[in-house]
Amino acid sequence: MKPYGNQINLKKKVSYESKKNSEKISILNIKLIHQIFDTINISLLVLIFTLFFLSFDSQRKWSNTYKTLSKTRANNNNLIDYISKIEEFYIIELESLNIYRKTKPKDLIYLDKLAEKKESVFKKNLSSFIKGFRDSKYQRGY
Repeated sequence: MKPYGNQINLKKKVSYESKKNSEKISILNIKLIHQIFDTINISLLVLIFTLFFLSFDSQRKWSNTYKTLSKTRANNNNLIDYISKIEEFYIIELESLNIYRKTKPKDLIYLDKLAEKKESVFKKNLSSFIKGFRDSKYQRGY
């Protein structure tokens, strides 16, 4: 392949002053780009720390909520056990009603009422005092 035209014509001749100006412009552009990146980095750091503290607070709230929910669940399980035991007791009681036969008046045994002996308080105290003396012959002293 033949090159198109003369290779020497393609090269540009740049003067010293234009090189100096372009270096100043490129240095200013680089400083500006660095400032933009620094600002973005600082903004990202602030955002990351803010989200970190928000998530930390959110995690603490969730932990408290989970602890409360687990206590509530344990209480509910205890209540369910208690209710099931009560239901079982009542079911057994209802079933036992069918086992026992209902009584009729002819099935009952009537006892005669014994008359109570009326003793005076002095007589009761005297008899307990006498019993105490009788029992004392079997007691030993120290």
